[in-house]
Amino acid sequence: GCKKKSGGYVKMKNLKKKSIILGLMILAGTCVFAQPIKFSAKDIDGKNVSEAVFADSKITMVNVWGTFCGPCIREMPDLGVLDKKYGDDFQIVGIVIDTVNSKGLVNAKTVNSAKNIVKTTGADYLHIIPDFSLLNGVLSEVYAVPTTFFVDSSGKIVGKVYTGSRTLKQWQEIVESFF
Repeated sequence: GCKKKSGGYVKMKNLKKKSIILGLMILAGTCVFAQPIKFSAKDIDGKNVSEAVFADSKITMVNVWGTFCGPCIREMPDLGVLDKKYGDDFQIVGIVIDTVNSKGLVNAKTVNSAKNIVKTTGADYLHIIPDFSLLNGVLSEVYAVPTTFFVDSSGKIVGKVYTGSRTLKQWQEIVESFF
C-alpha cells in the first residue's frame, strides 16, 4: 500500500526496508561498543600492552586524541591531574589516533611528537599506538577527537561516549558518577 507523505506518496515496502537498514546500522554501531575491547598493541615507548591493562582499575577513562588536535592537547594537563586523583580505582589510557596510517603502519615522527606532548602537558599516563584490533573495532566508531569513553575492569564500555574536550571540573563530575 501507499501512504501520503508531504507532497507525494511513499511505498510502505521501501519505508520498511529503509527502517530495517537504519536499525541494523545503529545496531552494528552499538555492537562495537557492547563487546569487551581486545587488543595487542604497543605504547608510545614501544612496550607491549593489551586489554589486560583494564583489569588494573575499576574504571578506565580512554581518551582518543591526536597530535594535531589543539583541544586534545589543551585538556591533557587536566587529565594528568585527574589520573592521579582517584587512586587504584581509576586510571586514564590515551590512544594516539594519528600515530598509525590507514594501513596500520606506525609513523615514528608522530610518535615522537606524541611523546613530547605527553612530557610537556604532564599527561604521563599510558598512551597506546592503536593496532588493527583497535582500529577495526572500537576506533572505527570514533569520528572526531578528542573522543572519550569509560571501560570497566573487564574491558566493556560503560556509560556515555563523550566527543570534545572538557574542563577538569566537568571530567571530575563525570568520573565521580561511576563511584
